[in-house]
Amino acid sequence: MKTKQFLGWYGVTAIVIAFALLNFGILGTDSLAYQLLNITGSIVIIVVANSKKDYQPVVLNIVWMLVAVYGFLRIIF
Repeated sequence: MKTKQFLGWYGVTAIVIAFALLNFGILGTDSLAYQLLNITGSIVIIVVANSKKDYQPVVLNIVWMLVAVYGFLRIIF
């Protein structure tokens, strides 16, 4: 599997797992694991989509990442 494909699949999987764990009550929004899954998933989707000049997912995931970074910082501080 190509590196971009692997990264893209990691990004999608990380975000879906975070969403599922949140909705199943396993993680909360105050969980570092939840925020890190969203941050890392968004970053790799941004990189992959940008390399393909597919800008809608880039914009969506920049917003998704910024919200997750806010949540991450809120937990730490």
